[in-house]
Amino acid sequence: MHEPDPQMSGYPQGDRPIIRQLDDAAINRIAAGEVVERPASAVKELVENALDAGASRVEVCYADGGKTLIRVTDNGCGIAAGDLPLALSRHATSKIDGSDLLNIHTFGFRGEALPSLGAVGRLSITSRIPGAEAAVIRVAGGKMEPAKPAALSEGTVVELRDLFFATPARLKFLRTDRAEAQAITDVVKRLAMAEPHVGFVLRDVSSGGEGRITFRADPETGDMFDALHGRLATILGQEFAENALAIDATREGLRLTGYAALPTYSRGAAVAQFLFVNGRPVKDKLLTGALRAAYFDFLSRDRHPAAALFVSCDPHLVDVNVHPAKSEVRFREPGVARGLIVSGLRHALANAGHRASTTVAGATLGAMRPEPTAGTAPRVYQMDRPSPGALRMSYQAQAPLPDAPGFAEISTPSARFDPVVEEPEALQPVEALPLGAARAQLHENYIIAQTETGIVIVDQHAAHERLVYEKLKRQMAENGVASQALLIPEIVELSAGDTARLLEVADDLAMLGLMIEPFGGSAIAVRETPAILGEVNAGDMIRDVLDELADLGDSQTVQARIEAVLSRVACHGSVRSGRWMRAEEMNALLREMEATPHSGQCNHGRPTYVELKLADIERLFGRT
Repeated sequence: MHEPDPQMSGYPQGDRPIIRQLDDAAINRIAAGEVVERPASAVKELVENALDAGASRVEVCYADGGKTLIRVTDNGCGIAAGDLPLALSRHATSKIDGSDLLNIHTFGFRGEALPSLGAVGRLSITSRIPGAEAAVIRVAGGKMEPAKPAALSEGTVVELRDLFFATPARLKFLRTDRAEAQAITDVVKRLAMAEPHVGFVLRDVSSGGEGRITFRADPETGDMFDALHGRLATILGQEFAENALAIDATREGLRLTGYAALPTYSRGAAVAQFLFVNGRPVKDKLLTGALRAAYFDFLSRDRHPAAALFVSCDPHLVDVNVHPAKSEVRFREPGVARGLIVSGLRHALANAGHRASTTVAGATLGAMRPEPTAGTAPRVYQMDRPSPGALRMSYQAQAPLPDAPGFAEISTPSARFDPVVEEPEALQPVEALPLGAARAQLHENYIIAQTETGIVIVDQHAAHERLVYEKLKRQMAENGVASQALLIPEIVELSAGDTARLLEVADDLAMLGLMIEPFGGSAIAVRETPAILGEVNAGDMIRDVLDELADLGDSQTVQARIEAVLSRVACHGSVRSGRWMRAEEMNALLREMEATPHSGQCNHGRPTYVELKLADIERLFGRT
């Protein structure tokens, strides 16, 4: 091979860079920069090792946000004394044999975590396998000591002290102790969701001794869904568990399970979104975008859904060896994974029907409850509740006759009552329906309905707006989106990469009435636009679509604009606030809400009704 002239390469004679083989210490410190970003990264690697060892109990202790101490104790299978030095060698692992890097069934498989931790901190591993004596091995700054006998009943204890003492510059990039401790808590909670049958304890031992427990999750029992539901109640709270829908869907070898909250139980930020692939917590843009797409028609842009979703499949269908931290994955068929999440969630939300979250009633009661008086206990009034039969007879006896004097004057500008005289046996079935029987209309906007166990307050305009909107969407789905041909196609100049990305979704855009085709070079010709949008700036729309494709991997820009128009049409075509409704109209609205999916929230994610239980109302008045 011809040797290039040193003078032509830009380097003076004799100053050419020389290729050197780095020593193991430098290699391990470089690897630590990829794998161990902060104390939480070390906790993640060590807890995953414990889970891979088959542990049913894992305890994590940390001090000073994990900067001075991280200790992970498990009751797993342990490491043999003779294997301890090998466990601290780079790329030494018991989890794969190296023949198939796609057939991964464990959290770890790269064999980098322990040697990386030993290169930047003071690491000790104490372990015992059944039928043998325990042993301990220590390594500090990459220097390993021989293994020695130790005392341990079972499992493994990994202790990491003075993280980054060998690379002090890294310490300057760590955040406060509180922020690092919170990151450790988040990591442990995510892994606790992935393994609901395993018990977890997290302790802050900064003050010495036993420390204080900052998080605890006892092992759950039951099948997969019961165990996960219990674990999510522990981690995300009972309110999430009460308002979450069970998800179970399959598509082309992929299965989606987990729980997703009702749209009316939403958050102001994406802090309650947990995604897992084959049990591994991941932060994947494709999956996050699919979750957002599933809810975008039910939430405003400043609200975010809450969900814990698990995608499981044959390991050969997903590559987890994309990043050293293993937080990113790549699906062989990304469109299938995205479609599974969108369709699975929308099917579950549709099956929820008119249901709204229980937090709506809780917020209502909180707003109505008076402020407590300091130093005085609330007074309780005892009340005897009549039997249902006595109540029905009383209602019938007190109901005014239609021709009774003054019956027509029972209404006021702010409240109208149009009661329906019913037979006692006909009263119960109507009240037994989920939204009950209409009893009154207040301020020409709020319908008061009576149920078997309480009352329902319905916002008539918001409710009917959702009903009309769903009807318009069904009509559009059945008949397709009408498009209008542009007299002169609009040519949009883009980069070659943007053009290729846009043409990949051309068929999806065509189904929404936006017809595009290549126009030579890197230009795009817009031939048709959705007719319902009227006159649009095609160039701006195309660029908005591209922005979403770059950010989330998919785009709902065109569909969102179409459905925004449908929403405005529904708003103008719905029952207006201030309109008086007859009893049969109010009841018809309630029955239609019960039969229409997603009617529990308006087009912007706000609740369309509030249900208050009789027991809650009685507590408001100090009755028990």
